[in-house]
Amino acid sequence: MPVCRTQRLLPLSLSIETLDRHRIRRGSQGKMAGTGPLRQDWEPIVLRKKAPTAAAKKDEKAVNAARRSGAEIETVKKSNAGVNKAASSSTSLNTRKLDEETENLTHEKVSMELKKNIMQARMDKKLTQAQLAQLINEKPQVIQEYETGKAIPNQQIITKLERVLGVKLRGKK
Repeated sequence: MPVCRTQRLLPLSLSIETLDRHRIRRGSQGKMAGTGPLRQDWEPIVLRKKAPTAAAKKDEKAVNAARRSGAEIETVKKSNAGVNKAASSSTSLNTRKLDEETENLTHEKVSMELKKNIMQARMDKKLTQAQLAQLINEKPQVIQEYETGKAIPNQQIITKLERVLGVKLRGKK
């Protein structure tokens, strides 16, 4: 006689009701939470494809399929489609203005007086550029740029330098 493996071996010829009674008789021992009597759900399940997205509708394959089936297809040409916007006439006006511009624009650099003051104060404290940079939590390259006059003045860094060096670097002493 064929058998089914559950907690105990039962003959396969037993009905579902007998299995349910057996499970109920066992009580909560070995019973999984949420399991009840065995029942079958005979309601139909309908599986459908998702509706095509807007991008899929514009796909070349979808358009060709629609043409073959005789569906209406609307095509709209965009006004600047396939045109390089950079080559249009509106930018040439801006380009001409830039070409005609003669003023030289540069960033403000550290003044000669400030760089000499920083160097002198650092030497008086007997600090290297790296040590000074470490004291103000900046890279040594920043101190080097300030002392060579290549840095763009930053008031926060200058304030840190004044505090660490104990000297007023801006304005009058």
